[in-house]
Amino acid sequence: MRKSRYTEEQIIAILAEQERGLTTAEVCRRHGISSPTFYKWKAKYGGLDVSEARRLKALEDENAKLKRMLADTMLDNVALKDLLGKKW
Repeated sequence: MRKSRYTEEQIIAILAEQERGLTTAEVCRRHGISSPTFYKWKAKYGGLDVSEARRLKALEDENAKLKRMLADTMLDNVALKDLLGKKW
């Protein structure tokens, strides 16, 4: 997946500008982002502060790692079953 050019802190600051009264179009124009990107960020980071966003990122990274570990284990399991199935 493509890495964002904005950090979580910057995204939260951009969302806060809109909450302070600027229009969504003005915020998007000022920061060079599209409206769909803004609303995607708002759905993900809306109402979070910086520490919560960092915690969310850490949990997402941990979840991805665990999913990779599970997939590797399942592949090993299938390979072992195939190996044992051919012998018997």
